[in-house]
Formats: sequence, C-alpha cells, structure tokens
Amino acid sequence: MNEVLYQKDYYGWLQTNAQLIREKKFSEIDAENIAEELESMGKSEKRELSNRLTLLLMHLLKWQYQTVKRSTSWRNTIAVQRIDIQELLEDSPSLKNEISDRIVIAYEKAKLAAEIETGIEKQNFPAKCPFSIGQILDETFLPENQN
Repeated sequence: MNEVLYQKDYYGWLQTNAQLIREKKFSEIDAENIAEELESMGKSEKRELSNRLTLLLMHLLKWQYQTVKRSTSWRNTIAVQRIDIQELLEDSPSLKNEISDRIVIAYEKAKLAAEIETGIEKQNFPAKCPFSIGQILDETFLPENQN
C-alpha cells in the first residue's frame, strides 16, 4: 500500500508516513523510500550550496575583471548569495565539511559562466579559486581589496 501511495500520491505518502512515525508505528512505514528521500534531501542541500557558491564566485570574478561594468546589481547578488550561504551553513552545520570541495567544483562552473557573461576567456581567470573560504564568506570582501 505504502509503495503504491509513494508512486501515485507523493504528498499523501509524505503525510501518511509522517503520521505513522508520530504514532511510532515503525513496522508500517515505507522505510526504503523514506531513506531514499532523506538521502535525496542531503544531496539537494549540497546542490544548493554549490549553486550559490557558483553564482557568488562568478560575480566575484566579474567584479575583479570588469571593473568598469561594476554595478549595484552585482554587489547585491554578492551580498545576497553570502547571506543565503551563511543561512544554509547555519541550518546544516555539517555542510561546512563540504565547502572546500564544493568551492573547487563551483569555481570551475563560475569560470565558464563568467566567460559567457563577460566575453573573457576562462583561461584568463586563475586556474584555482583565488579567493579563500574566509574571503568568499566575508560580507565586506570584494576582490579589489585583495591587492
């Protein structure tokens, strides 16, 4: 029954299993699908961290390499992504263990995105992320301040 509900009515499946857990009817829960959903939620958190880092790093690169095109919109994107990343890390502190690896992945994507948006070929950007974790998360840091 639970497996069929999972396939046909996801929201209904969620509500049913939440109620079964609250009632401590563990033998009736859809344990396999619950485990898969929990793992998926963890992957989703990692993806969100990567996506926010990519957007932030792309804007830091644009800020550094296109000084004449700097805008309040870019500054706003940088600020909002930092706030959202901090909230994500506060809500899921164990994601801090992932941040170094996520920065490596996000930086590669950020270089490509910056190339597309700026016309600057990605090989003109540093091979490795030029910003430390501290700088990336520091709400006052902008690349012009690193020289």
